[in-house]
Amino acid sequence: MEKRIGTAIIQIESRESVQPLNDILSKHFNIIIGRQGLPHRNDLGIISLILEGSTDEIGSLTGQLGRLKGIQVKSVLLKSR
Repeated sequence: MEKRIGTAIIQIESRESVQPLNDILSKHFNIIIGRQGLPHRNDLGIISLILEGSTDEIGSLTGQLGRLKGIQVKSVLLKSR
């Protein structure tokens, strides 16, 4: 499958979602090139991911994250050379 380079921005609105989020990220370690986490106002947190994988792999990751309560995720993908 064709690989893509992309980014995903994750907004954490609930501390109860942090452990399930980290479990999902650990399962997809093979497509995560970089990760940066930043605290934001009060209980909000933001994680920025740099990803490289097939659209199916990246879609699996973002889909699982998007189903978590208290989590919002958006991604952008580019074709990789």
